[in-house]
Amino acid sequence: MKAWWAQTRSEVRMTIRRGETLLLTIGIPVLLLVFFSLARVSATPTVHRIDFIAPGILALCVLSTSLVALSIATGFERSFGVLRRLHVTPLGQRRLIGAKITSVLVTEFIQIVVLGAVALLLHWHPRGALTGGLEVLALLLLGSAGCAGIGLALAGQLRAEVNLAASNGLYLVLLLLSGIVVPLTSLPSVIQRVVIAVPSGALAEGLHRVLGLGLAPTVGDWIALLAWAVAAPLLAARTFRFD
Repeated sequence: MKAWWAQTRSEVRMTIRRGETLLLTIGIPVLLLVFFSLARVSATPTVHRIDFIAPGILALCVLSTSLVALSIATGFERSFGVLRRLHVTPLGQRRLIGAKITSVLVTEFIQIVVLGAVALLLHWHPRGALTGGLEVLALLLLGSAGCAGIGLALAGQLRAEVNLAASNGLYLVLLLLSGIVVPLTSLPSVIQRVVIAVPSGALAEGLHRVLGLGLAPTVGDWIALLAWAVAAPLLAARTFRFD
């Protein structure tokens, strides 16, 4: 337990100290939240733009931290031989992975607090009450597991430089085509069906329904998130290489 906690603190400390990670996890989401809330770039299904944009940016936080930041950092640690050395220490594989997962959840908690405060300053009025809060928590946990699995699968197979390009490219594609800041209704029907089947799209759609409209997530949202939350980490565990 002490080894896991020490590694968790180290992971969180390194995340906070990396300027590029702070830009990705805090800076960009805040800028996007403010920009898309104030600029009428596209129509939104809610009366107030912030009520649609804020839930989408929360989904973006999960995407940026669980998938992109985790994947890039882990990829370079693997490339530099850090993971190989940690793997053979008393920390072990399970506690190493557990520490990374915990650090991701801590980082996401910080993101949600910061983004929530900024959104409230922009007059965000989240819906859902207590039941909605529990649904949001479940959506975020499932989305984090699915995205983290994808990120670790990429980091465990690709060279660090290739993984960097792939993760950033995937981030931009999912940002634009996951219903995060652009409503799904603005996309072609074929793309809509694909979007709600990927973890970022299902997460964004579920958060929009709960926090923006006061509705429950659809069965399709839950199925997609649960499937990715199970399948992606299993894939990462089977394919991950420490060297």
